[in-house]
Amino acid sequence: MKCILLADVKSLGKKGDIVEVSTGYARNMLLPKKLGVEATPANLNNLKLQNQHAEKVAAENLAAAQAFAKEMEEWLVETTIKTGEGGRTFGSVSSKEIASSIKKQYSKDVDKKKIQLQEPIRTPGVHEVKIKLHPEVTATVRVHVGEA
Repeated sequence: MKCILLADVKSLGKKGDIVEVSTGYARNMLLPKKLGVEATPANLNNLKLQNQHAEKVAAENLAAAQAFAKEMEEWLVETTIKTGEGGRTFGSVSSKEIASSIKKQYSKDVDKKKIQLQEPIRTPGVHEVKIKLHPEVTATVRVHVGEA
């Protein structure tokens, strides 16, 4: 019996896959637990429409991320670090502080987990910071760290 999986099933397939299973397995396992439906022409058409919709949404998300990345390339995010005598710094600028500075200056929410710092910024000056907006889109933002 051919079934369309509605959820990931270990050792069988992923959501949306069309698999051939025994009739007993389909009747006793997949259908009652809502893990799959029979592959009728109507269900196959619904699957096709869902896949088209998912592709359209993914394309829109990618385009939005690319536009946002282009906008972010022009930003100069201002933040400060506490310094002492001789230019010695106390502490560092983390991704959390960069995200809050972006929120204050540009009113845009950027998840601190998406800000990719190799290590926290410990020196004053302008630094390039990468922000991963989408699996395929990474923006580079300039962060100006001033002395406080």
